[in-house]
Amino acid sequence: MPTTVAACQIAVDDLDVESNLATVERRVTGLPDGVAVAVFPECALTGFAPDRRAVDAALRRDGPALDRIAAVAGETETAIVAGFLERGGGDGGDVDCGGDADGDPDGDGDDLYNAAAYVAPDGTRTVYRKRHLRGGEREVLEAGDELVTVETPVGRAGILTCYDLNFVADSAALTRARVDALLVPGAWPAAYSENWTLLVRARALDGVRWAVGAGRTGRRDLPDAPAVVYAGRSLVARPDGGVHAALDRREDDLVAELDAETLEAQRDLVGIYDE
Repeated sequence: MPTTVAACQIAVDDLDVESNLATVERRVTGLPDGVAVAVFPECALTGFAPDRRAVDAALRRDGPALDRIAAVAGETETAIVAGFLERGGGDGGDVDCGGDADGDPDGDGDDLYNAAAYVAPDGTRTVYRKRHLRGGEREVLEAGDELVTVETPVGRAGILTCYDLNFVADSAALTRARVDALLVPGAWPAAYSENWTLLVRARALDGVRWAVGAGRTGRRDLPDAPAVVYAGRSLVARPDGGVHAALDRREDDLVAELDAETLEAQRDLVGIYDE
């Protein structure tokens, strides 16, 4: 049977964790029955600023904010993927993902990462740290150093975050891992929205898998930080690279069914895993 997923396109309140948590909780509980996986944008829980304020908003992967995400995942029986700024170091959490890089952007013994958590309904958390940083991210963040896969209702899935889509070597590594889907939190600037759509489709096509891209919409308009208008344009790409379903810039939930038979038929056609 097909598996139902949702790309939840939201406007993020930068540096306001409480507001963002409430938005995620509201959106997940409002999804139609049967949605097995809900994907939210990059830094959906924290937002981002290219300065010290990012440090102040950062979360622990085993802290109370992610506990709330686990609670709503359990209540709704929906796995949730949500981006956040992660404070690393110390008691780094209970899963193995991207190792620490050299450096300490806030000078207090903790590194800061752009992370995405896959939170299963049983509370299990798998965290991916974005490997490829862009622009102001490099001023305050450390890059992750591991790719991550996780077993999900849509099969084995890989997680990539936004700009990671540009790097074909990572896509190829996830192809070798035989992932059935890519789950992609994004926050793509509206000025480059065509690139976002192109890259989500390309990464579905070159690995012959589904790709679920959840884009941030709205804008960042913080004092003393560059204003950014975000593209939105969440989409689900088919294993042949076509667009299965898509949104424009409105805040909405893109709900789509992913069919295992469609995936297997395309893989058989191109012979991607033939010995």
